[in-house]
Amino acid sequence: MLVSLSVRDFAIVDRIEVEFDGGMTVLTGETGAGKSILVDALSLVLGERGSAQLVRSGAKRAEFSAEFDLAALPTVRGWLQENSLDEGDECLIRRVINADGRSRAFINGNAVTVQQLKSIGDNLVDIHGQHFHQSLGRREIQRQLLDHFGALAGLVEDLGTDFVSWRALAERHRQLTDAEIDRSSRLDLLTFQLEELRSLDVQRGEAEELQAERQRLANSGRLVEGAASALTSLFDGDPENANSLLADAARAVDGLVEYDEALAPVTELLESAGIQVAEAADELRRYLDGIDMDPARREQVEARLDAIFTLARKHRSETTELPELRESLETELDELSNAEERGRELEREVRAARDAYLAAAAKLTKKRKAAAKKLSSAVTEAMHGLGMPGGRFEISIEGLPEAEARAHGADKIDFLISANPGQPLQPLSKVASGGELSRMSLSIQVIASGGSAIPTMVFDEVDSGVGGGVAEMVGRRLAELGEDRQVLCVTHLPQVASLAAQHFRISKVSDGQSTRTSVQPLGKEERIEELARMLGGVEITRKTLEHAEEMLSGAPKKRA
Repeated sequence: MLVSLSVRDFAIVDRIEVEFDGGMTVLTGETGAGKSILVDALSLVLGERGSAQLVRSGAKRAEFSAEFDLAALPTVRGWLQENSLDEGDECLIRRVINADGRSRAFINGNAVTVQQLKSIGDNLVDIHGQHFHQSLGRREIQRQLLDHFGALAGLVEDLGTDFVSWRALAERHRQLTDAEIDRSSRLDLLTFQLEELRSLDVQRGEAEELQAERQRLANSGRLVEGAASALTSLFDGDPENANSLLADAARAVDGLVEYDEALAPVTELLESAGIQVAEAADELRRYLDGIDMDPARREQVEARLDAIFTLARKHRSETTELPELRESLETELDELSNAEERGRELEREVRAARDAYLAAAAKLTKKRKAAAKKLSSAVTEAMHGLGMPGGRFEISIEGLPEAEARAHGADKIDFLISANPGQPLQPLSKVASGGELSRMSLSIQVIASGGSAIPTMVFDEVDSGVGGGVAEMVGRRLAELGEDRQVLCVTHLPQVASLAAQHFRISKVSDGQSTRTSVQPLGKEERIEELARMLGGVEITRKTLEHAEEMLSGAPKKRA
């Protein structure tokens, strides 16, 4: 679970450090105080996209760090071990976003990618945003929720692999079939092109080698003159050549060694230098013996290069690509020459891939229908407990035509709702009441997450649009969820806040020059004052305080 969160120089936050307990925790505050700022910070530390605009004005960087207890998360510990990032049952994740927009991430002090943050974050925290209900009407979101509830991600991923394989083979078969139309003319063209390529027979690296040889041949006179001059200076010249001078120096120093042993190393160095000069002279002689000044060879090289460049221009390719082009055209010629046989083979492969996909899709459909039945029943029950008695929720799953099958399956999934007794079921997207949609959204999120192994759930104002007795039902449901996992909830409802085990107040403070956000853990008396503020607004009366105290005192019984 989340143990602590530290934020520095983020938006209007100067520095915040918060320690969390298990169970249900609420974050409250005035509108505009930045209640969701901790949720945003947690999202960033777990890999959400960041930018320079998030850095507090005047600061060099924004820093975020979150500590997690992994004692009950063997899967996450295993992931850390596989990536050589483990530090026992503790995990410290840190994210830094610089004012220039660059970002760095660390897990247990080791630099990691943002993608790695997302990988571990998906198993640590499940965040439900305040605008989730607005996207709940989309079929894609509905399908993802159902698959999440049914733990079907693995089946969907495997199905996607089958789909890609099927479609790739079908496309190759289509291309081969289309090619039959102009197969004869294409065969003639390929045969002609390959005759040219085979006749020239350009080898890998040949063009580069020929260009180097052409440069040597074009400058052969200069090369001979320079190499001969160097050889004369080193060895073959008058007595003043380098070899003679080194020999004279070596003899002179050698005669002095008997008087001073300190000169012995100098003698060795001079002898070594003499050996290297002799070896250099030998290399120059071999080079001069092997240098080619034949004008005929130069003409051959020029002609060969001209032919290679002409053919490359003809095929609009680089000279280095000609060998690969030849191989590609030979493969195509082979396929076209054996198109009928290859077509039958591809047709069998396409049929097998299609059958494999449809079998996997049918298996997924069956699993989805089983999960849909359970989710429908659970959400319907939750609706009754959230002020929608007699309401019904149902998930419709219809098969799609084969032509409309996709990587995620061949199912048309619709979330249907009847908010009141006697009303027909209709698509969730057509529900008119914002309050009903908010409650539906909360029901679905809580139920869908109930089967998840993720230990920390964050609800960011998902209770908007409800109030009164329904608000208390929402609070009870969240508190119930907090009995076996950690729940963090940003709320504006006192009915919800009163049921939390831990309460933080978010405040915005200004000194006239700058504005910053602070987070304060609340004790009993402070909680009563905050609940009274949430109940009564600007003017807090004695009765409001009494009501707030009554709500807080009665919370344990409501949670039971």
